[in-house]
Amino acid sequence: MAEMMRKSLFPGVAILLVAVGLVYAFWPRPVPVSVITAERGPMLVTIEDEGETRVKEAYTISAPLSGRVARFDGHVGDSVAAGLSVVATIRPSNPSFHDVRTHSGLEAAVRAAEAERDLARAHVASAAAANEFAQAEFKRGRNLAERGTISLSGLDRARMEARTKKAELNEARAALRVREFQLQTAQAALLDPASANRAATSELCCFEVRAPVSGTILRVFQESEAVVQAGAPLVEIGDPSDLEIVVDMLSTDAVLVSPGDDVLIEGWGGERSLNGRVRRIEPFGFTKISALGIDEQRVNVIIDFADPPALWRKLGHGYRVVSRIVIWRGKDILQAPLSALFRTQDAWTLFKIVDGRARLSKIQVGRMNSRSAEIRSGLGAGDRIVLHPSDRIEDGVRIIARETR
Repeated sequence: MAEMMRKSLFPGVAILLVAVGLVYAFWPRPVPVSVITAERGPMLVTIEDEGETRVKEAYTISAPLSGRVARFDGHVGDSVAAGLSVVATIRPSNPSFHDVRTHSGLEAAVRAAEAERDLARAHVASAAAANEFAQAEFKRGRNLAERGTISLSGLDRARMEARTKKAELNEARAALRVREFQLQTAQAALLDPASANRAATSELCCFEVRAPVSGTILRVFQESEAVVQAGAPLVEIGDPSDLEIVVDMLSTDAVLVSPGDDVLIEGWGGERSLNGRVRRIEPFGFTKISALGIDEQRVNVIIDFADPPALWRKLGHGYRVVSRIVIWRGKDILQAPLSALFRTQDAWTLFKIVDGRARLSKIQVGRMNSRSAEIRSGLGAGDRIVLHPSDRIEDGVRIIARETR
């Protein structure tokens, strides 16, 4: 009998154990979550963007005339004195090479100029002979007039003829000089570049470009010897201890910024943030293509350093910085991390922890920055909230909290 009872009781116990195991396996367990406590404290709303430092007054020295600029002997970082330091030396450049057709035309022009010079010499010889004869006639006429042999009118005609021939001789000589100069011009046009270079080196002087202001060489645009055109940039000069920051900011952000706003300068390589202040928002915007190929309308915002130069003296011209412009500041603000907030229909919500369970709570949000949001209602200081809620978190679910600071 006992044996039969044991056999009948065994299946029931097994079924009971399986049922208990299934209930235990599928019983909802607490979900581990990261938890943070809502607190009140100071809050900043900033606009963050990259910028770069630049010298406030930079001077770009350009070539005043076209020519061959000599190799620059200085280096970036050298000091220069106004009116004394030579930053560029310009010499005449060589003429260009001639093709066969051009060279033949220039040779023909030289021969034509030589022929015109010879013709002018012949005119000078003819005018000289005529002048010599007219002067002799005038001299004889004057002697005859003294003896009363010829009339005064005949003497006047001889005098006029002598003056006319002398003027014609001077005219012929002037024409000869013109032809000689024209021949020199034609011969100069025919000169080959090597001969012209030797002539320029030996005869013509160079032109020295001096620094207009005292400062430091920031950039050298043309270091090696080269032929430059008038207006080509050569050297940039400025004072690297007089820096400002320029941030090309989206125009939709720039309208929120005002002159005098405080700025936190970060990402410049130092151990601490620097302080700055907005000096000017430029009134003219420009289009810039972003890294994603999108046209963006941007505006330059100019920022001055508010800290002593000793704190940022390692910065130079064109250094990268990250600027956070403060557009709003609060002292005692209830805040919640943005990672705890999410949208439910048209409202902001979060999970508040009540009696070990996550409770979905609607909140009213005010200002936001990159890390937290101002909570105006729906949450109190000291309330514990869930960070980074996953899809496992639902209203009323039991949780295991991991405190996060």
